[in-house]
Amino acid sequence: MIDVCCAIIVDEEGKVLVTQRSSGMALPLKMEFPGGKIEEGESPEECLIREIKEELDVDIEVLSAAKSHEYVYPGFSIRLIPFVCRISAGNISLKEHAAYIWTETSALPDCDWAAADIPVVNDYLDSLKFS
Repeated sequence: MIDVCCAIIVDEEGKVLVTQRSSGMALPLKMEFPGGKIEEGESPEECLIREIKEELDVDIEVLSAAKSHEYVYPGFSIRLIPFVCRISAGNISLKEHAAYIWTETSALPDCDWAAADIPVVNDYLDSLKFS
């Protein structure tokens, strides 16, 4: 089981940042919440701050944790650990992804998500109904 953190990055208007995996990555061109693998000795929050800086060249503030989900892909399994975040400094510069969009929450279900991200999307949308 690989522990992977992901950032549900929201802006002041409530839009959500969605990134598209590059054609050279596993699950090419699928949409995902950005993030990456936790390294030894790192907390999930430290991992996410590092990964977002490496992938998008921005600093983030972690606002809250969300429910984790396990997903089994052919050949490997991940535990996806999501956090709701906001950008605290910098402008997005893609280092690994093919593209990104800021989207309304209502459009999130229409994205071509990596399979592991789908339960995270659904939980996030459910959380908005009760807030």
